[in-house]
Amino acid sequence: MRAAFATAFNDADPLSVLEIGDAPEPAPLDDWAVVEVRASALNHHDLWSLRGVGLHEAQLPMILGCDAAGIGPDGAEVVVYPVIHTEKGDSSILSELHPGTVAERVAVPAYNLVPKPPELSFAEAACLPTAWLTAFRMLTTKGRLADGGSVLVQGAGGGVATAAVLLGTALGARVYATSRDPAKRERIAALGALAVEPGARLPERVDVVVETVGEATFEHSMKCAKVGGRIVVSGATSGYLPRVNLRRMFALQLEILGTSMGTPEELADLMALLARTGIRPVIDTIVPFSEVRKAFELLHSGDVFGKVVIDHSR
Repeated sequence: MRAAFATAFNDADPLSVLEIGDAPEPAPLDDWAVVEVRASALNHHDLWSLRGVGLHEAQLPMILGCDAAGIGPDGAEVVVYPVIHTEKGDSSILSELHPGTVAERVAVPAYNLVPKPPELSFAEAACLPTAWLTAFRMLTTKGRLADGGSVLVQGAGGGVATAAVLLGTALGARVYATSRDPAKRERIAALGALAVEPGARLPERVDVVVETVGEATFEHSMKCAKVGGRIVVSGATSGYLPRVNLRRMFALQLEILGTSMGTPEELADLMALLARTGIRPVIDTIVPFSEVRKAFELLHSGDVFGKVVIDHSR
C-alpha cells in the first residue's frame, strides 16, 4: 500500500528524510481493526517525527500521521482516535510506536474507532482527533468554560488555537485572540474573535486562557486571567520555562492546568457539537495523496492558516 514515512532523522532539513512509497499492509493485533483511510490531516508532530523527536532508529521506517477518517471493517464511517493505550497504563499516539495514518490503511484497537456523524465530510472529520480534540478538552473538561464566559487564545493561527476560537464562540463565550501577524488577526476576527496584538490589554479579564505558546506569552496569560481563572496549557512553541509570578497566582487563586489530547468519548462529544452547531474546521489546503509531499512542504513553510488535509481518494 502507498504511504508516507520517515526513513531517517534530520533536524535541519526534515523533508529530506520523508519518503513516499510502498509500505507493508497493517498487521492488526487481537481486538484491533483495519480502517480504509479516506482523509488524513497533518500536525507539527509529523515534522517532529522527521526530526527524530519521539522515535529512535530501530523503529524506522515509520509511517507518519496521527489523524484520519475512513471506513471501518463493517463498512461504517469512522474517525480514528489516535492514542494507543497499553495494559501497563502507558500510551502513545499513532506514528510513535505504531504506524500512522498517512497511508491507504491503518490498524488501531477497535475501541479507537469513533462513529463519524454524516454531517461531517471525511476531510473535516480528519482534522479533529489531535488539534480540535485538544482545544475542546482545554475549554470544557479542563477550562470548565460556562456559557457566557470569556476566553483568551494565545497565538491564534495554529491548529489548536484556531480550533479554540471557533469552539469558544460555539460554546457561547466572548473570545479574544492574539497573533503577531496582521493578516492572521484579520482572519481570526472573521471567525468571531476580537483579535489583538500579543501583550495587548483586553477589555476584561477572562475565565479561561488557552496557552500553546509558552515563554513568549505566559506572563500576559497570567495578567489576563480573572480571579479564579484557568490557564490551560497544551504546548510551548516559544519555550518551556516561562517566569511564573507566584504572588499573582495565589492572590488571584489562578489555576494552571496541563492537558494533552482527550478521550474517545470527548471526541464523540466534539463531533456532536460540530454537527449541531454547523461550525467546521478551518482547512487551509486539501492535497491529493498523489501530491502528499506538497502537504508536508506547506506545513513546514509555516504559511498556513488552519489544517492541511490529504485526500486519499486521489
